[in-house]
Amino acid sequence: MTFPDLVTWLQERTALGILSVQVLNAIAQVMEEQVVPANTRLVVEDTPVESLYILRQGQLESDRTNQISSVWGVSWLPGAVIYLQELLLNQLAQRTTITRSECHLWVVPAEQFRELIEQYPEISQAFSPQLAAELAKLSSQLSYEQERQAILRPYLVNKARRGIIGKSRYAVRLRQQIKKAAEDRKSVIIFGEPGVEKDNIAALIHFGSAYRREPIIKVDCSTVQASGAELFGRAGGKPGLIEALGQGTLILNNIQELPSELIPQLATLLETGTYKPVTRLEDAPAESVINCRAHIIMVSEKTMPEIERHVGHLIKVPPLRVRKADIGDQMEYYLSLLCRARGIPKPRITPEALRQLQAYDFPGNLRELQNLVERAIVQSAGAKELTEEIVWPSQSKKKQFRFNLLNGYPRLRRFLRSDWWPDRINYGLTLWLFPLIVLLGFIGPQNRQENFTLNLFWAWWWPLILIGFPFVGRIWCAVCPFMIYGEVTQKLSLWLWPRQLKRWPRETAEKWGGWFLFGLFTLIFLWEELWDLENTAYLSACLLLLITAGAMIFSAIFERRFWCRYLCPIGGMNGLFAKLSMTELRAQQGTCSAECTTYQCYKGGPQKGEGMATLGCPLYSHPAQLQDNRDCVLCMTCLKACPHRSVEVNLRPPGIELWTSHVPRVYEVALLLLLLGGVFLHRLPELQQELGLSLDLDQFLPHFGLSIAALCIPAAIPLIAYGGIQLIYRLIQAFKSKIPNPKPRSFVELAYGYLPLVLAGNLAHYLRLGLGEGGRILPVTLATFGFSGEGLPILVAHPAVIEFLQGVTLIVGVLLTMLLTQKIACQPTRSLFAQHLGAVVLGVCLWAIIVGY
Repeated sequence: MTFPDLVTWLQERTALGILSVQVLNAIAQVMEEQVVPANTRLVVEDTPVESLYILRQGQLESDRTNQISSVWGVSWLPGAVIYLQELLLNQLAQRTTITRSECHLWVVPAEQFRELIEQYPEISQAFSPQLAAELAKLSSQLSYEQERQAILRPYLVNKARRGIIGKSRYAVRLRQQIKKAAEDRKSVIIFGEPGVEKDNIAALIHFGSAYRREPIIKVDCSTVQASGAELFGRAGGKPGLIEALGQGTLILNNIQELPSELIPQLATLLETGTYKPVTRLEDAPAESVINCRAHIIMVSEKTMPEIERHVGHLIKVPPLRVRKADIGDQMEYYLSLLCRARGIPKPRITPEALRQLQAYDFPGNLRELQNLVERAIVQSAGAKELTEEIVWPSQSKKKQFRFNLLNGYPRLRRFLRSDWWPDRINYGLTLWLFPLIVLLGFIGPQNRQENFTLNLFWAWWWPLILIGFPFVGRIWCAVCPFMIYGEVTQKLSLWLWPRQLKRWPRETAEKWGGWFLFGLFTLIFLWEELWDLENTAYLSACLLLLITAGAMIFSAIFERRFWCRYLCPIGGMNGLFAKLSMTELRAQQGTCSAECTTYQCYKGGPQKGEGMATLGCPLYSHPAQLQDNRDCVLCMTCLKACPHRSVEVNLRPPGIELWTSHVPRVYEVALLLLLLGGVFLHRLPELQQELGLSLDLDQFLPHFGLSIAALCIPAAIPLIAYGGIQLIYRLIQAFKSKIPNPKPRSFVELAYGYLPLVLAGNLAHYLRLGLGEGGRILPVTLATFGFSGEGLPILVAHPAVIEFLQGVTLIVGVLLTMLLTQKIACQPTRSLFAQHLGAVVLGVCLWAIIVGY
């Protein structure tokens, strides 16, 4: 561009055209051309201006960095003279200027321009009126902006809390809906259950739109005046939120609670994009109609047909229960967020814990999940893993038909919280009695008629523990001598060799622990039968010592009661039959989640309020997360530690967990079938007689082969019965019957229906020993020490009474099995006919080998 052309361009295309040609010539002589790349800051706000810039080509933007609204934002066009005011008034830069594309600029250094101002007073005289007008305009604009911000400030939303987390199809679809709603200015309604963060989705729509720099406000519709003046303003008075918002976004939260008088006005606003200010009754209705420039987003917990037909976008937010695949990602996000805030290492979530959460419906949705994670971090106390005992939902299925025995019988509470239960019993009696019993097994007479150990173990312990399962569940484990010696070993080894005991290998134990105790129980059954443990005292004592040795070894390696939780064969049986108990230990989950911050019932800790000092649950079970009685030994550590009286000992319908909150496990079903086979194994002579066999059981191989068959073959009856269920289902499907026939549940689920019959079969077997020999305990005890027991009282039931009780036990077992199967399956009787027939067949078989012998 030649010099004359430059002067002409300044005169025609810039604000400097009001100056004389002489002044323009002087300015043109000191101008320098510069090419500035895109996204370069020319000048930063509140810094000295080094040059006067005149835009020749390109795109420039200026803005204030400390503003709330973008009213101050300016996009410069070619010919714009930038920072003229600052140089004339000797001010700091009022705006930050950035190149949005490559820009060609004419630049006049600040010092040279100031010299021109001194040399040519015409420059100041020409621009002084213009600057005064601009200053008045800016002052008016500032006053309006201050009034506007005062109106909007209580409702402002600063940012979206988070994006949509997860990779499920629901999460992907929700992100697509948000993106689509952000592309235009059509109104939006977002509805869904409480806790799904609908208001956050509204914020995501705003901050993802082209108007993200405009203000966004959220109004709770339950607090809006019935007149609507807060939203629409008053005619001739204070402007409403919609007018003050300008091109911003208005979130109407809880739109279902909006006063009914405002629904027609809102519908008109959505349909026409206009509204009328509110007038007083004595005034004439407002004639002027105001155009709404705001983006309207409504949030509701239910559908609103009168509103929905006027909106451009309808977004239904899916609840968390249908987004189970996203729970893991949500957990990871919350853990990262909370651990970063607390400055602690982020723990890992175990697969078992994640599966437990995915089995829960989360009525509180994301809000409940976040509270759960916060509680788990407090409870974990820096642990590297969050296990299923730590990560438990704050609400479970509604508890029905429960009666808290601790409230009904305060003396029971005092006893269970006292030193007597179970410490004084364990360390004052069982600790010293158990070695005496074992010793008598080795040095005393070896038959059941003369040895106290055999009588106590086979004629007393077995019948009593089986009778106790339906009443008190796994209570034997609280006073079990095996674990008492395990705890003594643990304490003694730590005293002799101070160290950190190993944490539980939970994943491995959950996967293989049940099969380990299944195999151990199988070996015990075979050993018991092949070597006649019932009539051999020293072998029975060896069995007790072997189980005790396992408890002692694993207690010296792992913390707490790892053996009891995963590996003990007796504990596995106890946990299985405890599911049938009419009592349970649980906690008030609302109290635990809302009030408890220490979780001393789980972790242990010093005395707090009513809570006593304890070492925590020996089985690492939190009473609020228990779904069945399998993992509770009723030691009452949690009851003693709880400062909030949250722990309950409830009376309930027997076995209710099996059709409500129960989680089936394959190894438990295998153990159940093994215990069923164990009844047949214990009755081999009777079984031979019924089948007409004549095998010599004094020879090892025939005895071993028949024992294996007795353990395995009874399991075939439940499997065949399940095959019958499948066959009936397929036949009905094949003939396309109109009779509804739901798909049968899995065998692992239905197999728990046999649990009452298995317990009844074992009890019927041991009733003969309990009622026939248990009453001889006094003479047998004297005979153990070489004394004659003649003349001592004996209490023995008549054989007919024993047969009657055995028969009644089996009949009740069959009936309860049929009833429990119906409750578990929740299906018509005709669909379960095969399994009911299988239960009857098993009952008849057990009757044949037990009753009458």
